Amino acid sequence: MPIREGPADLGNADAVKLRRELGKELRQTRAALGLSQRAVARLAIVSPSRLGRIERAETIEPSIVVMCRAARVLGLEAAIKLYPSGTPLRDAPSLRLAERFKALVAPPVRVRGETPLPARDDLRAWDGMVVDDENAAFTEYESRFGDLQALTRRIALKLRDDPRAGAVIVVVARTRHNLRVLAEQREAMREQFPLDGAAIARELRAGRVPKHSGIIVL
Repeated sequence: MPIREGPADLGNADAVKLRRELGKELRQTRAALGLSQRAVARLAIVSPSRLGRIERAETIEPSIVVMCRAARVLGLEAAIKLYPSGTPLRDAPSLRLAERFKALVAPPVRVRGETPLPARDDLRAWDGMVVDDENAAFTEYESRFGDLQALTRRIALKLRDDPRAGAVIVVVARTRHNLRVLAEQREAMREQFPLDGAAIARELRAGRVPKHSGIIVL
């Protein structure tokens, strides 16, 4: 059975890949311009030996400042971006929210924990899943609403790539902030999440998984 790597292992692998790619690009660009390491190092205010280690990805933690200076010397501009990939560490409020949601469920509905997407190379996961003998729905726990457009887009993309269920239940903590955001934005989310909390709770307490997506505040 393959071992699922943790976030620290994946982060280390990302760092190794990034060091190699950036070092290679610096080296190839410098060579294409016919510049020596010494000449580039002098303008980047770094020793030639250190620049060489960066180019060969031999420095475990290369200075971003030095890499950016060397890039500018070569007519390049460094840009490092972060992209959503995988599931962030759940905070304590989200875990408590999951427990409150679980208390609504009656047999034969069963609650599952974090559920990875089925593609082997996809690091994303649902916060949870509820299943009965016929239906299934994914769950996402939101202790505090942030960018609602980003939330709905993230859920839509995961639904596109995971055919196991057609519904998502967004479980939201009952806070003043979240209630205010919902009061302002609920109808704009109605098409994607038609069910309200009362309907979701009624289905779960009856031992049925809701067939449509919705939002419940707990």
